[in-house]
Amino acid sequence: MKTFVTWEEILLQEENLRNAIMHGDVQALDILLHDDLLFVLPGGQVVTKKIDLDTYRDGRLKISAFVPAVETLNIIEDTAVIQLIVGLEGEYDGAAFKQQFRYVRFWKKLEDGIRVIGGSGTAL
Repeated sequence: MKTFVTWEEILLQEENLRNAIMHGDVQALDILLHDDLLFVLPGGQVVTKKIDLDTYRDGRLKISAFVPAVETLNIIEDTAVIQLIVGLEGEYDGAAFKQQFRYVRFWKKLEDGIRVIGGSGTAL
């Protein structure tokens, strides 16, 4: 029997992800991100879950503002595709930044929860 994901579940997970990013909460990110995550950064680099978690663990990325606006949310059975515009402000490797990005994230409902399985970001 197929399990279906709902809009409400995805929006809640997006808020959980935003909070984890804002607080550099590696434990929460570890739960939210699938072990086989692949994410394409705005510069074209492909990162895995381990790389992403290490960035927060090492303190290389610190986010002080994260303002999302959902553009599109498509539910396809147990998977969701969400497109957002996100205003981000913070520091990466000690350099301050303030930028708008368009993100697409893929969420999948699994037996143990809903996880990000992939995505990408583009600077606007």
